Amino acid sequence: MIRAMVIFALLMPCAALAAGPFAQVSVEDGGKIVPGQQVRIDVDVFVPDFFTSPPQFPLFDMPNALVTLSEGRSENVRRTLDGVDYSGIRKTYAIVPQVSDTFTTPPIEIAFGYSVNGAPAKGKVEAPSISFTVVPSSGENPIAFAAINLVMEQSFDRNPQSLKAGDALVRTITLSAGETQAMLMPPVSAGTADGLHQYQKPPKIDDGIATGRDTVSRRTETYVYTADKEGSFRIPAISYPWFDVASHEAKIASLPAIPVTVAAAQTGTAIKPVLDDAPRRSPHAIRQMLSLVIAGLLAIAAFVWIVRRTLPLFAAEIRNARQRHLTSYGNRLKQVRAVIHSGTEAEIYAALQSWSCSLGHRTLADWSANGPASLKTQIGNLSQRLFHSGGAEIDRRQLAVDAGFRQSAEIVRASPLAALNPHGPGGRVT
Repeated sequence: MIRAMVIFALLMPCAALAAGPFAQVSVEDGGKIVPGQQVRIDVDVFVPDFFTSPPQFPLFDMPNALVTLSEGRSENVRRTLDGVDYSGIRKTYAIVPQVSDTFTTPPIEIAFGYSVNGAPAKGKVEAPSISFTVVPSSGENPIAFAAINLVMEQSFDRNPQSLKAGDALVRTITLSAGETQAMLMPPVSAGTADGLHQYQKPPKIDDGIATGRDTVSRRTETYVYTADKEGSFRIPAISYPWFDVASHEAKIASLPAIPVTVAAAQTGTAIKPVLDDAPRRSPHAIRQMLSLVIAGLLAIAAFVWIVRRTLPLFAAEIRNARQRHLTSYGNRLKQVRAVIHSGTEAEIYAALQSWSCSLGHRTLADWSANGPASLKTQIGNLSQRLFHSGGAEIDRRQLAVDAGFRQSAEIVRASPLAALNPHGPGGRVT
């Protein structure tokens, strides 16, 4: 793997001589980069002693590209330069270019705390820009999704060929791939099965799933089929086009067609039990059995008493833990992004309104006003399509990324009354 290194210390040689903090940036290109391929940018921040507070890595905007920060933990690194030992922290940016072009990252200003002669001090470095080139794909069709080691699998909760009228058949399709993000995986085109009722559940997306030494991203789609009459049916085959960045060729993952057989519903007939004559028990055996029954009842009563005393405590702790998880920033952001990718435009607008209110903003317009320019554009397009005729299509991928922008703490000055109507593009009241 080729790693293009750009070292901040080389740009300012006096920094190394003074044993001060510095930053370096590297890009993992792996050869040719194509549109839709995830590019990893490593940013290392070094200090001559140790950190007293971790570096704050900000997000940045790049035209025609999606930029996110790795959700994994930062990596500790060390380096010796001119006889001085440096402690470092590495964070990885994931950039997904959408077109073929030369991309250059902006300078990144990073703040942190570190030790100077045993005393805590605040520091700041600027990670330099770095460039990488994205070449057009070799195929005729544009690349919709690029990754490595894509695996598409399906499973059923029961045998599709032994159903009865009224039964439900649950089909689960999983897509797993490396060097990508789950939210970038296009949905599966499952088609429809003639003669069967078909329902689709909201997709589930997960990143950082461990598979041995590697991690993959996964998209899970669930379909439910029902039949109200007997007969033979067919669930169609699935083709899923993707681009393999390891071999640099377009590929197609596929699943075979599945035959479904539904029989008429049957009513069971009860079978009359046959009772055998039981042998007579002796009085001693009866008394022994009664003793065991009484002992068992006492044990059950003691168990019930203990459970009644401790169950409310366990239940309260479980409720508190679940509530903390449901209201956490990461979980709420994941739910918002799921709605953006698969919900209707009205559902997306409602989810963003709720999200902005949970962040302390009175209106969606107040929240988007503090965000990147692309967020304002997408909110404007969404409002235009919902509350006016026409309007540009919203970019769901860009909107999902922008929804998680971090805003510096500030006092929000707003009118006592929230805006009665959403704002369209350019700030025009709709």
